Amino acid sequence: MTGARTVCARDCYDTCFMTVSFHDSEPVRTMGEKTGITQGVLCPRGYQDIKRATSENRILHPFVRVNDAFQQASWSDALDLIAETLTETRHTRGPQSCLQLCFSGNQGLFSSYLPQRLFYALGFTQTDSSLCSKSGHEALNLHYGLSYGVNPDELPEKDLTVYWGFNAAVSAPHFHRLSLKSQKNGGIIVSVDPRKSETAHTADLWIQIQPGSDVALVYGILKYLIESDQVDRDFITRHTYGSQILEREARNWTEERVEVLTGVKWEDITYLGDLYAEKKSQVTLIGIGMQKSVYGSESVRAVSLLPAVSGVHRGFFYSNAQGFSIDYLYLTGESLAKKPVKSVSQVAVGSLLEQGIYPFVYVHNMNPAQTLPNAAAVRRGFERDDVFVAVHDTHWTETASCADIVLPAPTFLEKEDVVIPWGHRYVRKSSQVIPPVGESRSELWVMAQLAHRLGLDTTWVCEDCWKAIEKALEHAFENGSVQDLRTGSTLALRMNPCDEYQTPTGKIELASTKAGEYHASPLPVQHPLSSDEKDYTLLTSSMRNYTHTQFQDIYGPIPPLVFIGIKDALRNDIKDSDIIILYNELGSIAMKAVISVSIPPGAVWIPRQGNDLHGIPVNSLTPGITQEIGGGPTFNSIAVRIRKSSD
Repeated sequence: MTGARTVCARDCYDTCFMTVSFHDSEPVRTMGEKTGITQGVLCPRGYQDIKRATSENRILHPFVRVNDAFQQASWSDALDLIAETLTETRHTRGPQSCLQLCFSGNQGLFSSYLPQRLFYALGFTQTDSSLCSKSGHEALNLHYGLSYGVNPDELPEKDLTVYWGFNAAVSAPHFHRLSLKSQKNGGIIVSVDPRKSETAHTADLWIQIQPGSDVALVYGILKYLIESDQVDRDFITRHTYGSQILEREARNWTEERVEVLTGVKWEDITYLGDLYAEKKSQVTLIGIGMQKSVYGSESVRAVSLLPAVSGVHRGFFYSNAQGFSIDYLYLTGESLAKKPVKSVSQVAVGSLLEQGIYPFVYVHNMNPAQTLPNAAAVRRGFERDDVFVAVHDTHWTETASCADIVLPAPTFLEKEDVVIPWGHRYVRKSSQVIPPVGESRSELWVMAQLAHRLGLDTTWVCEDCWKAIEKALEHAFENGSVQDLRTGSTLALRMNPCDEYQTPTGKIELASTKAGEYHASPLPVQHPLSSDEKDYTLLTSSMRNYTHTQFQDIYGPIPPLVFIGIKDALRNDIKDSDIIILYNELGSIAMKAVISVSIPPGAVWIPRQGNDLHGIPVNSLTPGITQEIGGGPTFNSIAVRIRKSSD
């Protein structure tokens, strides 16, 4: 039995190193390598990648919609039609009437970043990549300059690990395994989460917080630390700015106010405060899901300040992407285009699509009909007769089903690539390990074909992919070069120093000096929570068998379940397996009830990005409202009402 090495390209903290084993030239198994943080194991998706690559849901050929049905077409005919439609649209409506929708379906530089050069050269309207983590990044930037933090390699050595709004056991299982090593050596794990998640079940302490009250909890901890004289005054004096402003705000909070807002007892707050003060070898891992709420950026910036007052440089982890020296603007072509392109909100683009503002839409590495807020509006936009939608994807998705042209793309197993992690810092070439399935063609091949048909002779659009990343990654590695990467070496990304702060003051800004640029307060703000007892906060997060909407062809549909606490179930006469209607001003969905002790009063939880019992996307209830800081989404602060179905 032989093996071939590759790297998982999915949107994930862990970016696993994998070996695919073969028997009689057929791939039979994927295995996790011990290199990097993979630790010899994969998640349930990684173990099924071979099966997914050959599933019945693969797009095998180009298809063109004719009279409301798809007909198989040749690559030549499909590309000719795209080029002709694009040329006509740019001529009659201008280049900004064409929209590129691309995100994190595959995170390879050759699959996601370099192919965008065509669209920058053509002057397409772009989106601002605000759907996922942007608000959290910009919130951290207010206080730290850049959002990078603790190196995950250090997790086994920590005496205190706080997972705040972060279900790492599901979303970052290899990070979680590293933390469990610290626990075996006497380290303490704390989970702060409204729901008793898989991570909370493994923690030494679970603090169940009311959704949206994170800032209040932080101010409660700060008040206790300040008044018990447990903050690190020497560190604060030397390395921070604005401590007096923060201290004044923290002292204004009363114990009663903190308890009422958060639902957390003061004795638990002081216990967590003592841990922060005593355990200098600490890390607070801030979940990306936590900042996907209307004031999520405020929560992120608040939580990040706890390690600072405890005397720890960048004692948090959110994402380390901003700590690496990689020229992404060169990779995408944004810095090479002759003119700046227009950018619109990725979160709010549904209403623009519904209005038909973009008569030509090209979608790759994304399933926007299912994953964007206001999903019903997105679909109505795609289905307009005066909107032409081209989709390049590996599998038939909800978006592909709405398209006018569908092009088959290879999975990461079927092409060479380079994947830059945003969680850890290890990089290795992702090798092609199986031939392309059907007629699938890579993103770079499609872009080159379209560039030729459109008469684009700009050399940078179709620059050799390895030469391009040599330039973009020139200063990226601490132990080698792109040439070493190309020949199979595993390299480590160079990270910025943890005690360096790119703020205007050059220090940790406990009170931000540039918050006014966002019309925000220098300090984190606890905004009012809903006071209407009829409203429930809808929480959503990942399940371990799915990456966004991927792997439903392997594990079945994302289950249409709604988890509700015991008290709320009794109040609404809801029993297990009852059909529950969740509704707001945007619409309604029907889900099967699960009564759970893990859900706090006033909240319900559903798996994210699935459909209800009737095939309606759960994101139909999500408005295209954007956060003030970073323009992020509000998935985890949606107000819904519930009732039992009468059917």
